[in-house]
Amino acid sequence: MKNSDGMNYAPQGKPAPVVKAGEFVFAATALDHGHIYGMCNGLIEAGGELRYVHDPDPAKVAAFCEKFPQAKPLASEGDLLEKADIQLVAAAAVPSERGPLGCRVMEAGKDYFTDKTPFTSLDQLETARQVVAKTGRKYMVYFSERLHVECAEFAVQLVQDGAIGQVVQVTGFGPHRLSAPSRPAWFFERAKYGGILCDIGSHQIEQFLTYTGATDARVTHAAVANWANPEYPELEDFGEASLVADNGATNFFRVDWYTPDGLHSWGDGRTFILGTKGYIELRKYINVATARVQDNLFLVDDKGENHIELHGKVGFPFFGKFILDCLNRTENAMTQAHAFKAAELCVKAQEAAITLKR
Repeated sequence: MKNSDGMNYAPQGKPAPVVKAGEFVFAATALDHGHIYGMCNGLIEAGGELRYVHDPDPAKVAAFCEKFPQAKPLASEGDLLEKADIQLVAAAAVPSERGPLGCRVMEAGKDYFTDKTPFTSLDQLETARQVVAKTGRKYMVYFSERLHVECAEFAVQLVQDGAIGQVVQVTGFGPHRLSAPSRPAWFFERAKYGGILCDIGSHQIEQFLTYTGATDARVTHAAVANWANPEYPELEDFGEASLVADNGATNFFRVDWYTPDGLHSWGDGRTFILGTKGYIELRKYINVATARVQDNLFLVDDKGENHIELHGKVGFPFFGKFILDCLNRTENAMTQAHAFKAAELCVKAQEAAITLKR
């Protein structure tokens, strides 16, 4: 796992199987983004069996099988969709292709687990909603900046336990290292990656909905820019947005591709959760200029100030819950409505964005 490389950041936790061997079989396809490795790690640690893999690029399949030798390569997407033993398909396709792929997977009678952002247009989202309603299958999303971050998951429990009272604001910062030479061509094509607010902004909006308990929100401000990368004219390297939830809570977030080479991590991701009785700060991937320890949570309440180091102590409960949801047709890991609402709002923020210029 390269902590300096966000595209190939694939957290590994401790095995915590919720099923017996062979009870939950999944396949991987569309290996366009390195997040597929983290997605598969999480499912395997929760007891899932990765049995097959498909991608039209033999080099990607070879690299994947080096990491996961148990995965049998399949010749085509059709072969994958026809396999009766596959219960779930995990994929990290080019963002503009994630929605259509998910619909094909669900039409084939399988649940779908996609990297974020799950859609690049509202039309794709509406089609997926219709296919979910028709097939009863799941269209789940890997919002890794919460689901694969132990301090972020621990914060969910603190908020639900009332540790900081009613949450009234969430502020998020999601800087990333660009590493342009290692990026595929689609990464710089606006129609394919969807825009910065739709892409990495989706993490921020999902966390806002989670920590506030909101079921809907409206975008009150959004802006994007390309300040530092004129050689990639379709890249947005900066974005910000503000939202107001249906329960009155507010959100501001900033995302960018400016992480300097001097930072040990790929991004100094932070989240601030303000409540009526205290506040929480998450320093997810690094505590700058101190010990290089991930998963730092700071809690301030009436009892005092607390710095809690959570790396290796919480695990990643989403994956086990999600496997059980697939088997039992429940919604304990994340509801479909929540996943789709986060997707909807990130597209709406992108559509509402003004372009900042000098």
